[in-house]
Amino acid sequence: MRTTLLGAGISVAVIILGAALAQPSRARASNATGNSAQAASASGACDRACLYGILDQYLAALKTKDPSRLPLARNFRYSENNVMMKFPDGVWGTVTGLGDYNLRTADPASGAVGCYGIVQETNSTSMFALRLKVVDSKISEAETLIRRSVPGEPFPSKPTLEENPVFTEIVPPAERSLRERMIAIADGYFSTLQLNDGVLFAPFYDDCDRWENGLLTTHNPDLAKTIRVANLGCAQQFQLGNYRYDDRVRDRRFFLVDEERGLIMTAGFIDHAGRLENFTLTDGTPMKSPMRTPSTLCLLELFKIRGGKIQKIEAVFIGVPYYMPSPWIQYPSN
Repeated sequence: MRTTLLGAGISVAVIILGAALAQPSRARASNATGNSAQAASASGACDRACLYGILDQYLAALKTKDPSRLPLARNFRYSENNVMMKFPDGVWGTVTGLGDYNLRTADPASGAVGCYGIVQETNSTSMFALRLKVVDSKISEAETLIRRSVPGEPFPSKPTLEENPVFTEIVPPAERSLRERMIAIADGYFSTLQLNDGVLFAPFYDDCDRWENGLLTTHNPDLAKTIRVANLGCAQQFQLGNYRYDDRVRDRRFFLVDEERGLIMTAGFIDHAGRLENFTLTDGTPMKSPMRTPSTLCLLELFKIRGGKIQKIEAVFIGVPYYMPSPWIQYPSN
């Protein structure tokens, strides 16, 4: 869906995701949270309540453009839209408010906390994704992706999202997957997307849905009027081989695994070489690739996994220069 949308204005069904060609068979409340943070500092650990408290502090500081009281580590690093920058800068100078949507997740084992929400800036409303790294109850890293609206694209210019209880519900112990298995499933999703030819490397629920930059790109009859596969589910779109033009899903990162809620937050890039002109879906339908020039999508994507299968997906992605590297990865020198 993304990519047809990309052709329609921006890669919509950006079924986004991944770590360089690691493809299996192919190339492969304030006082309460404040007290929790203090207790965590004393014990040297930061549990879910502590992480959520620090996230609340960060969002409150962003809303007021005042980071002065944030518990920042001495070596704190900040990136916005895949660019490392001085702090505070970027959205910290233009934010005018935050929306009510706040999908959050935490991983006490790795000190990671993340959220998806809506940010207002001057005259624009945008979807954003944020991850924080917490060490010794201090924020050592902040990574933000903001999907600012561009005229002519299929994504909503003013996204309005409603809470989906499936994302926030606690998964019964019998239906939880181990950390390593959740990472393998998310990685398999990216491998399915890369050079998509109809083969699935990850299991899906039949009613799996995906939201991209605030737009539902599955089981959406209205969108299907312009994007043929938009009326299908996650697996069905992949089984058609609709995203054949996604050449690489690289630099995959799996930095937050919330086993209790079955959530895994990931990052990566989708590269389009632009060389593919025509291809055929697995049902025999001839297609023209919407990606005819080199381009890359940078993403932060969240998967809900229950019973070992992908149930729901929330993604924020933006266009960046082709083959742009990540400021969060130390690449080997040539």
